[in-house]
Amino acid sequence: MKHNYDNVEYAKRLRKEMTPWERKLWYCFLKDYPVRFQRQKCIDNYIADFYCFRAKLVIELDGGGHYDSVAQQKDEIRTSIIAQYGLKVIRFCNTDIDKNFYGVCTVIDQEVKNRA
Repeated sequence: MKHNYDNVEYAKRLRKEMTPWERKLWYCFLKDYPVRFQRQKCIDNYIADFYCFRAKLVIELDGGGHYDSVAQQKDEIRTSIIAQYGLKVIRFCNTDIDKNFYGVCTVIDQEVKNRA
């Protein structure tokens, strides 16, 4: 899978500066999940929030900036490019992490089990 090497340093910085929602998902679920996930994985010209090689799964957490029409078009393009690598992208809004964390974890667990 190719990636833009110019994004590597930025991805490293993003790992150190995770949003509160990324931090919660990582430390309360993905970090110790039995199938390995990576944070801020460079894929093509993008940086995925979380990536699981074995399940060919990308998890994106979307804040409020992702819900206007321009941002949604950009996300659709991003998803289609990432999908060209045989990866599935699933998206959750930050509110899902706050209000339905168990449900988010259940969806992720089912996706991994179906794809790994």
